[in-house]
Amino acid sequence: MTGLQAGLKNRHLSMIAIGGVIGAGLFVGSSSGIATAGPGILLSYALVGTLVVLVMRMLGEMSAANPTSGSFSAHADRALGRWAGFSIGWLYWFFWVVVLAVEATAGAKILEGWIPAVPQWGWALIVMVVLTATNLVSVGSYGEFEFWFAGIKVVAIGAFIVVGLLAVFGVLPGADTSQAGLSNLTGHGGFLPNGPGAILTGVLLVVFSFMGSEIATLAAGESEDPQRAVTKSTNSIIWRIGVFYLGSIFVVVTLLPWDSGSIAEDGSYVAALDSLGIAHAGQIMNFIVLTSVLSCLNSGLYTASRMAFSLGERGDAPKAFARTTSRGVPMAAIVASVVFGFVAVFFNYRFPDSVFLFLVNSSGAVALFVWLVICFSQLRMRRIIQAESPEKLVVRMWLYPYLTWATAALIVFVLGYMLTDTEHDGRETVLLSLLVAAVVLAIAFVRQALGKGRPAAPATDSGEPRDEVRVG
Repeated sequence: MTGLQAGLKNRHLSMIAIGGVIGAGLFVGSSSGIATAGPGILLSYALVGTLVVLVMRMLGEMSAANPTSGSFSAHADRALGRWAGFSIGWLYWFFWVVVLAVEATAGAKILEGWIPAVPQWGWALIVMVVLTATNLVSVGSYGEFEFWFAGIKVVAIGAFIVVGLLAVFGVLPGADTSQAGLSNLTGHGGFLPNGPGAILTGVLLVVFSFMGSEIATLAAGESEDPQRAVTKSTNSIIWRIGVFYLGSIFVVVTLLPWDSGSIAEDGSYVAALDSLGIAHAGQIMNFIVLTSVLSCLNSGLYTASRMAFSLGERGDAPKAFARTTSRGVPMAAIVASVVFGFVAVFFNYRFPDSVFLFLVNSSGAVALFVWLVICFSQLRMRRIIQAESPEKLVVRMWLYPYLTWATAALIVFVLGYMLTDTEHDGRETVLLSLLVAAVVLAIAFVRQALGKGRPAAPATDSGEPRDEVRVG
C-alpha cells in the first residue's frame, strides 16, 4: 500500500477549481430559474454565490491547515466526532454516485442525437467505462482530462459573455440584436415580475448547480503544494462565481426577454445564441454541455472514490477502499463507486419514475447538509488549530465566529423554506434527504456504540499519524 500520490500539477488544480464551479447544471438548470424569477434570478444566483463563497472560505481555512482527500468529512470527524465524519462522508459519496447516473444519462442523450445507431444505454455505458479507465490509470490522467474539459468550459463561457455583451450594446457585427438590450431587465413585468418571493424559489432551483466548488479541497491532498493550491482556489472563488455564474446569466436575461418561450423550449444559453441568428448555435451549445457533463462525470467519479478512500482510511468503510496501486490509485474505492453508478443508471432506465426519482430527490439536499456541517466544523476547528499550530492559519474565515453563525442560519432558513415548496418538489427533496441522512446517522451511532473498527492513529494522506486530540 503506497497511499495517494502527488500526481496533480498546479495547472491541474487551477482548472479543477475553476471547472468545479461550472457544473452542467448551470447550462441545463438555469432556464427553470429564469422562468420562475425573471431577471430577478440574478439576485438568486448572487445569494447562493455569496453562501458558497462563505462556506468555501471556512473549508479553505480548515483544508489549508490540513489538506486531506477526506476534506470536510475528515474535518468534521475531528471537530464534531466520528458520527459526523462518517455520516457526511457517506452522504456526499451517495450524492456523487447518483450524479454519475444523472450525468451519464444526460451525455448519452446528446450522443444518441448525433449517432442514433448506438442506443442511449450504450452511450451511457461507453462514457462510464472510458472515464473509469481514465481514473484507474493515475490521478495525473484524471487531472489531464479535467484540465482540458474545464478549459473548454471556461473558454466557451468566456466567449459567450463577450459575444453577448457586444450584442447587448449593439456592437456585434452581423448579429440580429433586435431583442437584445438592458431594457429586458425591466421591460416585461419589471425586474421581479413574479414578486420578491420568487427570489427564494429561484434559490431552491439554482443552489444545486453550485455543488462541486469543494472538489479542489479534496484534490489538494494529491497536489504538489497542497497548502498553496487550497489557498489559491479559496481566494479566487469570488471572481469565478461572479464571472461564470452572474456574468453569463446577466447576458442571457439581457439578450432576450425572460418570458420568451424559446428559453424553456431550447434552454437558456441555446436560446440566447439562437436569438442572435448565430448558425448552428444549438449544436455548438450541445457540444459545450456534453463537455460539462463529461467533466462532471470525471470529477464525480474522482470525488466519490477519494471520499470512499478517506472513509476506508478512517475505518468507516471497508479497509480495501484505503488500499492503493503502485500508481497511488485507490482501485477498490473507484470500482465500488462505479458499480453503484451503474446500478443507478440501470434504475434510471428501468424505474425512472420510482426508484431513480427517489435516489435523485433523496440526495438533493445533501449539498446544503454538507455546507451546514462545514460551518459547525469550522467553529470548533478554528480553536483546535489555534491551540495546536496557529501558524497553519494561512486562510482565515472573515468575522469569525459571527459570519460563520450567520451562514449556518441562512442555510437552515433555505432548508426551512424548501419545506414550504410543493410546486418544485422542494418539500419532498428535503424530507427524503432527511430520511436518508437519519438512516446514515443511525448507522453511525450504532457503529460508535459497538466500537466498530477505527484503526489506531489513522494516517493522513501525507503518511503521518493523525493527532486525535479534541478540544471542547
